[in-house]
Amino acid sequence: MTIITVAYNSTSVLPDMLASVPQRTPVVIVDNASDDRARLQRIVAARQNTTRLVDNERNLGFGAGCNKGAEQANTEFLLFLNPDTALGSDALQKLIDAAERHSEASAFNPRILDETGTAVVKRRSDLVDRSMWLPKQELTKYTVVPVLSGAALFVRRRAFEAVGGFDPEIFLFFEDDDLSLRLSRSQGHLVYVADAVVHHAGGASSGGSLKSERIKNWHWGHSQIYTTRKHGMHRNCYAAILKTGMRALSPATVFSSRRRQKYFARFSGMIAALRQEDS
Repeated sequence: MTIITVAYNSTSVLPDMLASVPQRTPVVIVDNASDDRARLQRIVAARQNTTRLVDNERNLGFGAGCNKGAEQANTEFLLFLNPDTALGSDALQKLIDAAERHSEASAFNPRILDETGTAVVKRRSDLVDRSMWLPKQELTKYTVVPVLSGAALFVRRRAFEAVGGFDPEIFLFFEDDDLSLRLSRSQGHLVYVADAVVHHAGGASSGGSLKSERIKNWHWGHSQIYTTRKHGMHRNCYAAILKTGMRALSPATVFSSRRRQKYFARFSGMIAALRQEDS
């Protein structure tokens, strides 16, 4: 397999992720015009010949960055891995074993553990019917799931290429939901592999300033509307707008500057997506 990670000012977490990767496993790092590129180049050099750096002159977003990384790979499998993750013992082999046992499946998630050791499972999505959502219980075995998390997404390269990879129109958020649906509809099941473990710090790969939070929330709103409309989930589209509007007008938001900025940015992204689709 080839591991692909998209970096944006991620040098504080990348060394730990790379340290968890077996030395012989090829890694492609796609840098989305980071400010810490010089340090990133030194980190890559320390990995010798197994790690390749792809430099983007501008930030292309997560999905487009993943696509560029995948273009560098010729292995049977791809593992899209966040910079703020670390592989558990034998995680790669367990994912490969699962893929060999379940030839009907196109893509997989390992068990993704947060900082507290709690498994974080993507149980629902605005892009799928509620009847497909998973109940809130721990998954301890092979399980077919409705969508996969992009934090550690293991996929057959031929399946990824067959659906055209990630949608480059989605800059950030919901790109994994969108890819999951396209894979499951034409390439095979999506599967949760309980015995393959990946540790995820969560949100540590690109900083947490007020400016970055505004940008993230704008893209959250934009991508939510773009993807629900793309997949014909119009009821969910307008429900999301209503829910965001109600949260923006709640007393908790009115008296919190940070929350006001969050929901204003999210709502602005939603309106921009609506205008874009209707133009």
